This record gives sequence, C-alpha cells and structure tokens, in this order.
Amino acid sequence: MAQTKGEISMIDPSQLLRPEPTFNDKPIDAFRDYTVDDSDPIRERVRRTYYDMHTNVTVDLVKQKRERWLKFNTFKMSIKDALIKLNELVDESDPDTDLPNIVHAFQTAERIREDHPDDDWFQLTGLIHDLGKIMAFYDEPQWCVVGDTFPVGCKWADSIVYGPESFKDNPDTYNPKYNTKYGMYEPHCGLDNLLISWSHDEYMYQFLKHNKSTIPEKGLYMIRYHSLYPWHAGGDYRHLTNEKDEQILQWVLEFNKYDLYTKSTKVPDIEALWPYYEKLIEKYIPGVCEF
Repeated sequence: MAQTKGEISMIDPSQLLRPEPTFNDKPIDAFRDYTVDDSDPIRERVRRTYYDMHTNVTVDLVKQKRERWLKFNTFKMSIKDALIKLNELVDESDPDTDLPNIVHAFQTAERIREDHPDDDWFQLTGLIHDLGKIMAFYDEPQWCVVGDTFPVGCKWADSIVYGPESFKDNPDTYNPKYNTKYGMYEPHCGLDNLLISWSHDEYMYQFLKHNKSTIPEKGLYMIRYHSLYPWHAGGDYRHLTNEKDEQILQWVLEFNKYDLYTKSTKVPDIEALWPYYEKLIEKYIPGVCEF
C-alpha cells in the first residue's frame, strides 16, 4: 500500500460508482455499476480489489482478523483525533473527486441532521460509520478494510459483486463444510450468528461495544451491516435471517439513504461544525478510546 508524507492510498470499491448528487428515485443497482471493462483502469482496479477479497477472505481468515483486532490493543485515541487521522486517507479509486474521507463523514452526518434534527445519535452514527477504515493505517490490505461484505461459511450468494465466479480461487468454495446453502449455520439463526467478512463495519460495531458507547442499538446495527449489500440490497440470505433482522433491515435501509456516496463538490465547513459534533462525541463516546 503506497504511502506518501503520512498519507495512505486506499482503493475503496464501496465508494466508487455511487449515486450522483441526488437520488432521483433510482434503484441502487442503477448506481453501483461493476461492469467489467479491461480498458478502464478504474473499473479494472475495482475488479482486482474484489477478486483479491473474494480469493483471500475465508472462515479462517475472518477468525484471525477478529482475534487480531478485537483485543483493542493496537492504539488509543479520541474519536475526534481518529476522524482527523482518517483525513489522511486518500481514496485513489474515484476519478470524480479527491475529497478526503472526513468530508464524506460530515456530508453524511449533515444530511442526516437536516432530516432528523432531533436524533443526535443518528447524526453521530453518520459521522463515524466509516471510522473503522483506520485499520488501513496498521498494515491491513485494502480488500480487508473496504468494500461490500458477505457471510463466510456458506454458499456464496449470486448478488455478491462479481458473483460466485470471483470466488473460484477461494479454498472455502471447495470445502463441503462451507459450500452448501446453509453451510455451517442453522436455518434462520439470525445475522448475529453469522460470521461476516472482515471489514470496517464489524470492527467499528465491536469497537463501539468495547468502548461502552451509548449510541442506541439501531445506530450500532446501522454501522454493523451498512456494507452487507447482498442482504439489504440483493435480497439474499433470507434463509438465515430471523424476525429481529427484519427490523434491523429497516434501520440499515434508512441509514444507507444518507451513506450513499455523492460526487458533490459542496464541502461542509468542517471547522465550523466541529463544536457541535464534539458535543455529540462527548455525549455518546467520550474520552480516549481503545482501538
């Protein structure tokens, strides 16, 4: 991963080809275009990232990453300082904007604030939802930090980006314990009992629990599953979900209306907004946190 002057270059396929400045009532799949085009270096780079992910992310790897990261002994930092650190993260995958990650965080939070002025926990959720990407500064490859997520330990869903064919070099594809409809799971066991591919989503959810954040449960689940597109957008894995997950689905869909990437060049006045959001941080996840 290339680094220059303290910056880290990271391909983020989950933020590449997202909606234009307005929804225009278009379905999500009208925006998230992963068409293979060898002549387009951006599309090819995104494809390569996902193929690396789908080759390397196995049940064993997810367990290893959970063991490594869920000790929360890598570093200590306040939420504000972590957000500022994330500002050094440069997304080289987007040809239309060179705005740093923190701008997307504030854009998301401010859009939520416009529609939900009384739900300060929701606004803070928008601000910090991608903060788990800070793992990229600690030797995690990009395919293990960003992008859409999916359950491991069962048959790959057709709606996963680039489809089951992209898992042809993944050893779990050929493991009879993992390559059936239910794999290592029981019917309708629920999302909480699934092992999801390692990414910034699960890390941030577990981080907030570990650091005793008082963000409501619905905010935690918005963060935990906002990249699980094969479930909330593709309609897959309903044979594994339960009634509780139907409520979570509504929360995640509400959040993703605001998370969807905008190529708008309108940059919030971050310095002017900090005092407001610092109060929210102090209310819901204060002080120095363990990452």
